[in-house]
This record gives sequence, structure tokens and C-alpha cells, in this order.
Amino acid sequence: MSGRVSRTNNPISRVKCVVNTCQYYESGDHCVANEIEVQPRNASNSEETDCATFTPRGSM
Repeated sequence: MSGRVSRTNNPISRVKCVVNTCQYYESGDHCVANEIEVQPRNASNSEETDCATFTPRGSM
């Protein structure tokens, strides 16, 4: 999914993102990706999860 999601002008409501090195990060800790994907399917705690939408800033 990385790099294949478009940016929007409107942040995803109720999603807080503090990863300022992500292509979809917007100041104020907002995510402006068209959609987000969190993996893997059978995670049992937050340490096992990963934001598959993450794309390093400047890589698109």
C-alpha cells in the first residue's frame, strides 16, 4: 500500500498521527492520506501493529 494512497486536503477526522517523517503527515498531528491501513490482521497488542500506509516524506 505504501506510496499508492493519494493525499487529500482534509485530514482524516479522529486520527492522530505524530510521525512527522511520513508523506501524509500534516502539521497539528493530522493524517491527510485518502485512507489508512493498519496491519497485521491477527495482532494481539499494539506493539505488533504497523501503519502500512506510511511512506517516507519525499519518496513520492
